Amino acid sequence: MPSLDQIRQARERIRGEVIQTPCPRTFLFENLVPGKLHFKFENLHRTGSFKERGALNRLLALSGEERTRGVVTASAGNHAQAVAYHAHRLGIPATVLMPETTPLVKVSNTRRYGAEVILHGQRFSQAIEESRRLERERNLVMVHAFDDEQIVEGQGTIGLEIAEQVPDVDLVVVPVGGGGLISGIAVAIKALIPDVRVVGVEVEAAPSARRSLDEGRITAVETGETLADGIAVKSPGEVTFPLLQQYVDDIVLVGEEEVARAILLLLEREKSLVEGAGAAGLAALLAGRIPVSRNESVVALLCGGNIDLNILSRIIDRGMVDDGRMARFVVTVRDRPGSLARLTRLVADQGANVLEIAHQRAFADISVGDVEIGMHLETRGRDHVEEIIRLLREDGTRVREAVLPSRAVTNRRPRGV
Repeated sequence: MPSLDQIRQARERIRGEVIQTPCPRTFLFENLVPGKLHFKFENLHRTGSFKERGALNRLLALSGEERTRGVVTASAGNHAQAVAYHAHRLGIPATVLMPETTPLVKVSNTRRYGAEVILHGQRFSQAIEESRRLERERNLVMVHAFDDEQIVEGQGTIGLEIAEQVPDVDLVVVPVGGGGLISGIAVAIKALIPDVRVVGVEVEAAPSARRSLDEGRITAVETGETLADGIAVKSPGEVTFPLLQQYVDDIVLVGEEEVARAILLLLEREKSLVEGAGAAGLAALLAGRIPVSRNESVVALLCGGNIDLNILSRIIDRGMVDDGRMARFVVTVRDRPGSLARLTRLVADQGANVLEIAHQRAFADISVGDVEIGMHLETRGRDHVEEIIRLLREDGTRVREAVLPSRAVTNRRPRGV
C-alpha cells in the first residue's frame, strides 16, 4: 500500500521533469465561496494535467527489458497524453487506447507526442478492456490510469506540495474518477497534517466512487455523457478503493450545469482554462455541497485544462445567457418599410448589440400584414434585458417571446387560434 515514504521517493524520482505547480490564494471568489480559497494549478503541466506525475513515476520504474517491450494504456485523454509524452522522451514505445468519444484535442495531442493511438468503444471501460487484450496479445506492459501503486504514489506528490505551500490547510477538494489522484493526495497530506479534511467530487453522470463507498464494495455504474469526461469512470480500482475507504472523508456529486458554471467563472475571473473534470471541485464549493467555514483554508485542485474548444464555446454562450448578457427576442412588427430600422435603432439606443437577426413571414403564426423578427442581443445583464423589453412594448412592438436568464417569457397564441 502506498505510504508517505514511497510518495517522497516518487517525488525525488520525478524531480526536474515534472514541475511543482503553484497553489496561491485567490480573492476572486470571496463572494461565492466562504473560507480562504487556494487553487492548485495542475492544469499548468506540459500535457495539461496532473497525470504526468504518476505516469512518469511508473515509467521510470520499468526494467530495461520492459522498456524494450513497450507499454500500453487506456485513457479518456489526460493520462494518455502524459504516458505518450514521457514514454517518447524516454524512448519507450507506447500504445494508447482511447474512447471514440474522447475530445479531439486530447486525441491529436496524444498522437503528436508519438504514441500509437487506437480509438475503441464509447466508454473508458471499453477502452481498458481492449488495452488488456492488447497487453496479452503484444506482450506489452500495462500502465494503468489509476489502479497502480506507483501511479498513486506519483499523484501523491501533490499532497506533499500542498502541505508545504498551504501549511494551515483545513480542506482539500479533489475531483474523483478512478481514485488514483485523491488516494495519493490523501495518504500524503493526512500523514503530514492529520486533521485536514479530504473531500472528493464526482459528477452525477459517473458516481462510481460514491456508490462504492455507500455499498462497502467496488461497484460498477454505467456512466452517462458529461462535460467531465476525465472522471467518467465505471468503478474505482482494486488499489484505490481501500485507500478511499481509509483516507477520504467524503465524496459529493455535482451536476453538469454546475460544472459548466465553474468552467466559465474560472475562465472569466481567474483567467485560467480548466476542463470539466478539473472544475468539478470548484463546482461543488460554489454549489454549497461541501461545508466550509469562513476561517478555513481550502485548496481546490484544478487538475486539468484539456478542454475541447467547441465545448468551451457552448459553455461561454450558455453562461452569457444565464447571466443575462445574451438574450433572444422574437417580436412582431408591421411589414412595411422602416419597421426594421426603427426596431434596431431602439435597441441600439439602449446600448445593446445585435448579434443576429432573422425575418419570418411564411412560417410564422402571425397576420399577413406583420413580420416576425428574431434577434440575438448582447446586453449588460438581466436588468438591461428587462428594460429593453419594457421599452419595446411601450413603443408598440409586440414581444412574442423573450428567452431570458433561467426563464422564458412568451406571448405566443396556440396555433390555429
